[in-house]
Amino acid sequence: MTSKERVRIALLHQEPDRTPVNATYTPEIAALLRQKFGEHDDIGVTMGNDMVIVSSGRGFETSYYRQGDSYVCDYGIGWKRVTFGKGSYTEMVERPLSGDKSKLASWNPPDPFEPTQYDTLKRKMDVYGKTMWMVASITCTLFETAWALRGMEELLIDMVEDEDYAHTLFDKVMFQPLHAGLTGVKLGADMLWMGDDIAVQMGMLMSPDTFRKYLKPRFTYMIAEYRKVNPDIKIAYHTCGNPFLVLDDIIEMGVDIYHSIQPKAIDPLEVKRRYGDRLSLWGGLDIQHILPFGTPEEIKAETGRLIQGCAGGGGYIVAPAHHIQPDTPLENILAFYDAAKEYGSYH
Repeated sequence: MTSKERVRIALLHQEPDRTPVNATYTPEIAALLRQKFGEHDDIGVTMGNDMVIVSSGRGFETSYYRQGDSYVCDYGIGWKRVTFGKGSYTEMVERPLSGDKSKLASWNPPDPFEPTQYDTLKRKMDVYGKTMWMVASITCTLFETAWALRGMEELLIDMVEDEDYAHTLFDKVMFQPLHAGLTGVKLGADMLWMGDDIAVQMGMLMSPDTFRKYLKPRFTYMIAEYRKVNPDIKIAYHTCGNPFLVLDDIIEMGVDIYHSIQPKAIDPLEVKRRYGDRLSLWGGLDIQHILPFGTPEEIKAETGRLIQGCAGGGGYIVAPAHHIQPDTPLENILAFYDAAKEYGSYH
C-alpha cells in the first residue's frame, strides 16, 4: 500500500494496513536529520512520513526562518533572529499596520498570481505525487496574519471596538490564501492545510461568538471555493491550544482533519471519543515534555497509547503535536518513528 493510499483510506474513516505517520521539524532538526541520513529532497520521506507538505505560494507562513539576522518579509513585517541554547527563532519587530488605521487603505498582500512561487509545489508534485499524500499548506491563514500585521492587542481591541476595520483587514488578508489555496487544489494536492492559533493551553484567545463573527464565515467561504475546483479535496485545520468550544464550528466550516491536538491543552482520546465519527485527527504527541525530555521507552509507550486510543476505525494520523524542537535528541525522534510502525499495524 502506498502512502497516498494509506492516508486516503484513514481519512475515509477506514482502516488501512497501518496508521499513517507524519512529523514536521524546525530547521535545526531538519539539518540534524540530513547530517545523519544524507541530503534528500524531502527528509521527512526518508524518515518515514506518509505525507509531503509544501507551502502553496508565498503565504505568511513562509515569512518565518528567512535567511539573515534581520529582514522584511513579503507582508512588510520586520523580523529579527533570536538565538538560544540549541537553536534560533525569528521575532516580529515592525508591524506595518500598527497605530494609524489609515495605513490599511494602501496595504496589500503579496500577489498570489505570480507563477514562480508555486515552482516547489509543482516539482514535488511531479516527484512524489503518485505515491505520497500531497499537502499544500496555507497555514497562518487569517487571524495570525492579521495580528502579525496589526499587533495582537490592537487587533483584539479592533475586533470589539471597530468591527468595520476588522472586517476590512480580514478580507484583505483572505485574498492571498484564498487564491494560493485554489492554485494548490488545481495543481493536484490531496489536502489543504489551513488554520490559525485561536487558542492557548487554558482555552480560547477569543470568545466563540467572536470566532463565529470574523473567522468562521471566511473559512467556510474559502473551503467552499476550494471544493468547487475539487469536491474531494481534504481540508486540515491547525490550531494549538484548546479549541474545544468551537470544534463543532470547525466541522461546520467543512474541515475534515483537526491538527495539532496539543495534549497539554486538550486530551486526544477525549477528542476521538466525542468527534471521531465526524473529524479525523492528526497529531497528539507531546513536544513540550515527552518528546524532548522523555526516554525512548517513554516515547514508544506514549506513541502506542495514542495509536491504541485514536486509530481505531481509521481517522488518525499519528504525529507530534507541532514541529519537533531543537532540544529533542535524535534517539527520541527515531523512537517515535519506530513506535509508529511497531504499534500502528491494523493487522
